[in-house]
Order: sequence, then structure tokens, then C-alpha cells
Amino acid sequence: MTELPRLPSKPRLTVFNVDESEMNVSLGQRWGPWRKGINLMKKEIFGEEQSAVANSKNDSAAETSINSTGGHGEVRPDRNSRQGSVIIGLDKEDDSRRFSMLWDSFKARKSIGGNNLALFEEPSEPFISSYLKGYTTPGPLEREKSKHAKAELGVMLGVYLPTIQHILGVTMFIRLFWMVGIAGIAQTFFLLFICCLCTFLTSISLSAIATNGVVESGGAYFMISRNLGPEFGSAVGILFYLANTVATAMYLVGGVEILLLYIFPGLTIGGTEVHSDTGLMGWMSHNLRFYSTILLLLEFAIVAMGVKFVQLFAPISLFCVILSIFACYAGGIEKTITSSDAQHVCMLGKHLLQARIVLPDDAPLSDICSYCNASVPGPLLNYFCPNGECSEMFVKNDLRCVNGFPGFGSNAFVDNLGPNYVGKNEYLRGKLADRNVEVFQDVKTTFFMLLAIYFPAVTGILTGANMSGDLKDPNFSIPAGTIAAQLTTSFIYFSLALVFGATINGAILRDKYGQSLRGGMIVANLAWPTEWLLLVGSFLSTFGAALQCLCSAPRLLQSIAKDDVIPVLKPFAKVTSKNEPFKGLVITIIIAELSILMGAMDHIAAVVDFFFLMCYAFVNLICALHSLLGAPNWRPRFKFYHWSLALLGAGLCFFIMFSTHWDYAIVSCVLCLVIYKYVEWKGAKKEWGDGIRGLALTTAQYSLMKINEKDPHPKNFRPQLLLLLSMPWSKELVDMRYLNLINLASQLKASRGLTIVVAFIRGNPLVIDDRKKAEEVKARMEFDMNQIRLRGFAKTLVYGETQIGGSVSTLIQSVGMGGLRPNTLLLSWPVHTHGSLCEAIDSEYHTFTDKLHAGVATDMCLVVAKDIVNFPVSAIRLSGTIDVYWIVQDGGLCILVAYLLTQSKVWRGCKLRVIAIAQEMDNNTKLQADLQKYVYQLRIDARIMVIELSDPKISKNAFERTLLMEERTRYMHEMYEIKGKLNKISPSILAEMKQNGKLNSDDNDTDSETKGKTNDKNDDDNEETPASSKEKVSSVKKGASSLEKMPSNHDEKRVTIAESKNETVGENNKDDRDKKFRMLDKKKVRKMHTAVRLNELILANSADSQLVLLNLPKPPVAKEGLDDYMHYLEVLSDKIPRILFIRGTGKEVITTYS
Repeated sequence: MTELPRLPSKPRLTVFNVDESEMNVSLGQRWGPWRKGINLMKKEIFGEEQSAVANSKNDSAAETSINSTGGHGEVRPDRNSRQGSVIIGLDKEDDSRRFSMLWDSFKARKSIGGNNLALFEEPSEPFISSYLKGYTTPGPLEREKSKHAKAELGVMLGVYLPTIQHILGVTMFIRLFWMVGIAGIAQTFFLLFICCLCTFLTSISLSAIATNGVVESGGAYFMISRNLGPEFGSAVGILFYLANTVATAMYLVGGVEILLLYIFPGLTIGGTEVHSDTGLMGWMSHNLRFYSTILLLLEFAIVAMGVKFVQLFAPISLFCVILSIFACYAGGIEKTITSSDAQHVCMLGKHLLQARIVLPDDAPLSDICSYCNASVPGPLLNYFCPNGECSEMFVKNDLRCVNGFPGFGSNAFVDNLGPNYVGKNEYLRGKLADRNVEVFQDVKTTFFMLLAIYFPAVTGILTGANMSGDLKDPNFSIPAGTIAAQLTTSFIYFSLALVFGATINGAILRDKYGQSLRGGMIVANLAWPTEWLLLVGSFLSTFGAALQCLCSAPRLLQSIAKDDVIPVLKPFAKVTSKNEPFKGLVITIIIAELSILMGAMDHIAAVVDFFFLMCYAFVNLICALHSLLGAPNWRPRFKFYHWSLALLGAGLCFFIMFSTHWDYAIVSCVLCLVIYKYVEWKGAKKEWGDGIRGLALTTAQYSLMKINEKDPHPKNFRPQLLLLLSMPWSKELVDMRYLNLINLASQLKASRGLTIVVAFIRGNPLVIDDRKKAEEVKARMEFDMNQIRLRGFAKTLVYGETQIGGSVSTLIQSVGMGGLRPNTLLLSWPVHTHGSLCEAIDSEYHTFTDKLHAGVATDMCLVVAKDIVNFPVSAIRLSGTIDVYWIVQDGGLCILVAYLLTQSKVWRGCKLRVIAIAQEMDNNTKLQADLQKYVYQLRIDARIMVIELSDPKISKNAFERTLLMEERTRYMHEMYEIKGKLNKISPSILAEMKQNGKLNSDDNDTDSETKGKTNDKNDDDNEETPASSKEKVSSVKKGASSLEKMPSNHDEKRVTIAESKNETVGENNKDDRDKKFRMLDKKKVRKMHTAVRLNELILANSADSQLVLLNLPKPPVAKEGLDDYMHYLEVLSDKIPRILFIRGTGKEVITTYS
């Protein structure tokens, strides 16, 4: 929100509260002159329908509502303006900007010439001139809230120099020379090529991503999360945070190493003798932990004071690093000119001797050649010849003083070209060293170990992206500055490696801690004019780099927490009054201290590698993903990229990870996966238009195009469910039928098929309130599906009252895409109190028959759940049997559904029984054997039963039930005619007839909707004389009164034969009943007889079963027969608590083949 001056809380002020859809504005009494103008403006901008003015009885206030997008804000007169303008503040910047644009467009339309674009005069859309006038480049939240102007830095100060400062670090001074001595110049160049190529390709990918939109606070995290989604973004963001945090520890340990070994060795606890004791529990490691912790606390105090104090060290650190690099170049040239004056070392054959064994304690290092002599008494002779007899090693090898820094004119380049890998405690390959005398290696050296140690030296290329909020032109500065800085640092690394290899003796290069120079720093002895220039510069560079990491890591954590995708991190989203993430700083200090406890810098560097490499790999993957997908929004300003280069960069990242420490790589990947699944589990509700969704969309589109729209092979068949819901929706009441139906769908999810749930909402799709109700119903369905863990799609369809039949048919025909469309209709049995003909056209009963009819017509499989309220929810566990009554071969859908149910936790405890219905001519024994073999080949465990249905004689019960059905159908038709006639009578005539007693109060209330509907009729529909209307009422009076005699099936239980006589037939004359029996349709009687016999058979054999599955008889082609069909099914399922009617299409859906 644009900040407004604090206003006194008086009634005359204009204040409004905004919810998601409405902004209520109260205009104060003193600002009445602005009321009319604001109302006019609101009507013009938001439209006449969305602007309402309610004038109060007094002039104290007037209420106005404006449709807006949400937030809270203020409206007040502008005290600084004499023209009476109004300041309107909104919480969201987009809302404020849009309101400003609409206001500008409003003024333009009212000005002279403002009607030139009358054709495009849309109140809700601004003119392009107003849009561009109010457009501002979005940026970080910190920049939005800042009162200060943007820094508007260029390439040099904004990207190039900060990136160089971050890349160039302590590793370059204390490890690069050692790598040259161990790996040789050739392999060191190859190692540097791998590292620099990885960061160069990542810089290209970074440039493409950073110029494809504004990079806000969070830098790399923002780019990855907005392009790969909140899950991957959070995972890699956490790893990037850990990379910066652990890098803080690495820089501090490296700085302490310089401090104790080269600057103030006397501070070492235990003396200089413990400098080589670098094991996990060695004294040197303890020194590193102790002093690094002290420096960490000092940096904590500096960072806690604010970012301004941290920035004071940045130019000092950068200046020292650059000066130290030039000192190395100058030193190489100086040593070439004055090679004879360079520092020498003492060697015994190929053994490089420690200076402390050659020189007395009070002798300077420059006198080492004087004591490197077998004839001169000193520590050397005292060690090798203690009793006048010299050791074999001293006798067989020549003792000589060697120039350690011969310069470019020597053979050093040739001698250092090849590798010299050695093991731990060795001075040459396979030769152990005397640790008290010789220079030795404290770790086993390999190419990939050196690669792991040095890779952190090339990191830091993401600095420019983190600075995007302060750049004048990020689209130009980030690519130019980042790539230039990467190339510059790469040149520095290659050139320094060449200088070290061509000017320093190989044995000296392998002296990691400068033991041959009395603990002196090798590179410092090369520097010119003084070694202190490099010692102080390298130490300050480590201190400054640690400060930068310690400052940026808490802000990165705060950016992740602010997105609210990881609930655990929510407390770290808060900042202090000075906008400092203090809580994040505290947790960062704790993690950095734990990293310091690892001791050696080489160990910490290996951990830092993997966090940075994971981040770089995902940056490359983002670029490759977007390049291959070619989404319309992928329009980077930086054009010099290619998906192959991005994939190569990602491949290099993973290659370095798994080739150096495969165990660390696995841990990093597992950590990333754990964070990903955690965010996914907690529900990342952010929609950032990320590339993973784009990839999913492209993959889905490709897969859909590959799927044939023809019927799938039985091996590939799976029920793709379509649930159609036509029940009343209420916020207060929960319909258990709906919940149980989607629970049933979730219990069939073992099919791994598509599930679409569609709710029908009566209304007008053009009315916003009806659409809003549909969105609320959809949101509720999505919530319920998520709670039940039913993965699928929820949709709503708004229909007109008379459009339900067409809507159902259209939906079933059009739902799905290509070969991926529902093939199975899952329905619940309707609840209805009267026959179908007296119900509304969109009643649940009518809608059910429409769905049934449309499903059969479109050749879909049908699954109908009777008494769905009795079905279990997903939390219940059942045991018992599931009985499948296999009457007709419908392709095997019945047994397939039963098998899928047994894979659910709800039905897993139930045993499957397949019951075949045989007729008199069938061989029951052979039928059972054949069915047993068939089910066995289907690889389904089930018990087989064969039951014979052998009573051809039609029972009296069947006749009675058929007669009851016929009587009910006749009454329904009569009531349908009555309803049609009553709808045509004017309401005034009905009222008059009722008042005169000519019409009972119940006669015109047969249908509760009649009164409401007649009020909506046009005058043309009611053009009847009062006399004719009265006659019609009189003529239907008898038929209307017969409604009370109509049988009801409200409790869905059939009446007994005696009750049917009294209530339906109403006669005691047996001859009349027999006559009616003879007049019944024989086909209907036979169907009823089958329903009665099957019901008796099921109740006899499956009374204790948890579920009965039964073939659904084929519905009639004509809708006129659906009422009788429904009656058959009610008789068939009578008194069965849970039953599923299953109907396949006749095509095979299950096969015995693999």
C-alpha cells in the first residue's frame, strides 16, 4: 500500500474497509463537496451496476460501495491540493496502480477530445496511455517499502565488482599453489577448466533466466521457485541457504589458518609444533575451532548492527584481494629478475626438510643455506647423527640448498607439468615420510579430491541476481556483469596457476603449510614488494567474505519463510524494526558453529560444494526446461543461450558432485527430496506459473496426442470415473450421500484411473452470484476430495431449470480429451417422495434417470450405488464377504470392480465370492468348474458358487407388485395433467376460487412451485377469461384430490400384499382383481417375477454379506419405460443394505493374458 500520512481518528475522515469483493466507503460530513465527484467517478469506472449510493437521513455520512480486489486502505481529501482531489490508498500495489490508471482514463474521457475513443470506452479497462503512465517495474518488497530512491547501480558497481569479490577468496591463496604441486600444471588446468566451464555455463543460464523477468528478493531462490515451483524452489532454496551458512564457516576457518600459521603463530594453543596435527581431534583442529568461534561471534555482533556496517568492509576486502593478486604477478616477475636472492630451502635427496630441523631457533630463515651443510653443527646433525653415527637416510642422500622460487627462467614449468599424487603421511608416492623431519601430506590426494576442495573458489556467480533490486537496468547489467566477472576470475585462476607452476619449485608447491619455510605462507614469499601485503590482504578477504555470507544467509531464509510454503520456517519471516532478520541470524550462527566443529577447511569446502552445485544444477535445468518447452512467456532479453549448453552445465554439476564425494551427493539429493515432499505434503498453495507445471502440461499434451481414441485393449482398461452430483448444496448441512459417493470412488482408486466429479447447480451461468456459488461448491468438493485423498478433478456446471437433460447429455459426450475421457458413470440411487411425473424436471429422480439414459446411450459403463448412506467411509475397516452375482457376461466389469474394492483398506478384510446364476438346463457342476478355472486364470482369489433359479411359476406376489406399479404409473400421469392445467391458470383466479370455497386449500398446492412459477408468467400466457379459468379448476378438482390416495415410497420399502390391496386396488372383489391380473402386460409380470425371485435368492444367500454386486439390467431405450424400470430395481434390491448395480458395455475389460 502506498503509505499515507497518519491521520487523526475523527468522524470527518474518510475510511473504508475492504473484503474480497466489496469496498465500503464512508464519506465524512466535512468532505461533502467531494462526495458527488467520487460517486460519479466510481460509477464511470466501475459501472452503474457495481456502484450504489445510499444517502443517510442526515448529512453525517453517505455509504458507497465499490467492487475491488481486496485489501484495506484509506480515502481522504488531498490537503495539499486546491482543486479538491481525492487520495485513495489500497493495500496491494496492483490495486492502487489499477485505481490510478482508471482515474486517469476517467479524466481523459471527460476532457475535451476524450470521446475520440468512444468505441473502446470500457469502464473497467484503462486506456493504454493511462496504463503506461502508471506502470512501474515491480521489485523486491524491501524496495517497495523503502522511502529512499533506488540505487540504480550500473554494470561495474552493481554486478561486476561485487561478483568478483564474492568469487575470489582465500582458497586461491592457500590451496591453488598446492594443487599445482600435486596435480601438475596440465591437470590443474583441466581441473580449473571443469570448474570454470561449470560456472560459465551456469552464468549463461542465469543470464537467460534473470532477463526473462524481474528477479525479486531471494536471488537464486526466487528464480528457482518461480520457475520450478514451490516444492523444488523451497528445497533448493534451503540448500542455497545452507551453502551460504556453511561457506561462512569455511571462510572463517581459512582466515584462522592464515592467522595462526602465517601471521601470529605464537597464538597457537600447544605451540607451533601442533601445526601439522590436523586430524579430526588434533590440536591444530581444536585451535581452528576455538579461534573461528571467536571470529564468528565478532561477525555476529557486526551483522546484528545492520547491513550498513557490513557494507563498510566490502570495498576494503575487494581492494585487498586485487592488490594481493597483483603482488603475486609482480612477485613472479621479480623472482625471475633476482632469482639468486630468492628464498632457498634445504633438501636431503628428494626429501624436503622442515626448516625447524635445519635452523636454530634464533637464526633467520634467510640463513638456511648456511645450516644446510653436513659439516656445520646444528639441529640437522643433532637429529641425523646423535651419537656420531649418521642414519642411513642421511648417508645415502645428498644434502643441498635449493632455490625455492627460481622464476620464469628456470625449468620449474617443465618439472611441474606432471602430477605428483601421494598418500597420507607420504612425501612421494608409496614412500612414508618422517613426520618430525620431512614435509608430508596430511591427506590422501587425488584429482577428484582436489576438485572438491577447489570448487568453492569459483562460486559466487549469483551475486548479480541478488543485486537486481538496486540495478538501473538488470536486463543488461546481470548478463554483462556476471559473465564478465566469471571470465575475469577464470583468467586470474589460470594465470596464477601458471605463475605458481613456472616460478616455484615443485617440492615447495607441495608444502601445504609452509613447513620448509618455518611455517611461512608459500604465496606470501612469492609476493612483491612484501609478504605482509598478501598475508593481511588474504586474511581481510576471508573476514569480508564471511561477513557477506553471514549477512545474506538470514535474508535468504527470511525470503523463503515469507513465501509461507514451509510452515516450520514461519517464525523466521519476521524482521526487526530496522528490517533485520534477527531470528534468522541466530539460527544461521548456530548452523555455522556446527560447521566450524568439522575442523579442517578442506572438509568444510567439500560440504559447501554440494549445496552450491545443487543450486547451479537447477539453474541450468530451468533454462533447459524453458528452452525445450518454448512457452510463450519464455522471452529472455539475453539471447546467447541454448538448451544443450544448459544441459551440459547441469550434467557437469552432477558429475562434480558424484565424482568427488558420492556419499555427500546422495545425502544432498535425499535432503532436497525430503524438503520437496514435505512442502508437497503440507500443501504448497502457491501458483507461480512455474516450469514444472509447464512441463506437465506439455507432457500431458504429448501423451494425449499419442493415445488412440479407440477402445483400449483389455490389458489397458481401467475405470475412468465420472461422478455426477445433483443434490442440494448448503453451507450448513453436509449431505452424507455425496461424501459417501466420493469415498466409494476413492476406494476404487487402485485402478489408477481418471476421476472427475461434476456438481450440477441450478441457476444462470451469466449471473455472477450463481457463478460465485458454483466456485464455492467446487472449492468445497476439492477440499473434501483432498481430505478423502481422492485425486481427480472437481467441476461445476450451472444449468437452467429446463436444461438439465440437455446439460447431462452434453457433459457426458464432451467431458475429457482425446483418448483420456471417463468410461464409467458412478451414480447414487435417488431419494424421491413421489412419482417422477409430479416432481420438478430437475429433481433428483428425474436427473438420475437422465444420467442413466445418457450413460447407456453413450456406451458408458454404469456403477449405481443403492442406499449410499449405508456405505462405509474410508476410515472404516470391514470384514466378511463381497458377493458378486454374475448373471450376464458384460465384459467382466462386475468382477473387476469387486477386485479393485478388495485392494482398498476398507474392503481388504473381505473375502470375494462369485455367485453364478444357473438355469434348469445348465450343468451346475461343469459351470462351477469352468468358472473356477476362469477366475483362477484372471489371477483373482475368489470362492465360486452356482445357484439355480428354477421356479418358472409366476407367484401371486409378482402379480400384486406389477399391479401396484401400474396403478402408481396411472396416478402419476393424472397428476402430470393436473399440474399442467394448474400452471395455466392465473394466480388471481386461484385465489378467488379458494376464497369462495370452490377450491380446497390443498387443490392448488399440489406442487409447491406452482405459485412461484405463475407469478413469472407473461400476460400472453394468462389470457383467459375468469369463467374459463374457473371451469378448468372445477374440471381438475377431482383429479387433484386423488393425490392423497397415491401410494408413496418415501421410506423406500415396499408395501405388503395386504396393504397394496387396501391402498392401491381399493376393492374387495376377488373377481375384479383377477380381471385386472389378466389385463396386465405379461412381459412386465415376467420382469417383476424375476426381480422378486432374485431378491429372495440374494436375501437367502447374502444376508450377512458386506456388499452385493449385481448386473444392472439394461435400461429401456425410451424414457417412458424408466419409471417401471426403476420399480423393478427397487423390488430387486429390497431389504439389501448395500448393493452396487454394475453394467458393462459388453466389451472385454479384464483378460487372462499378461
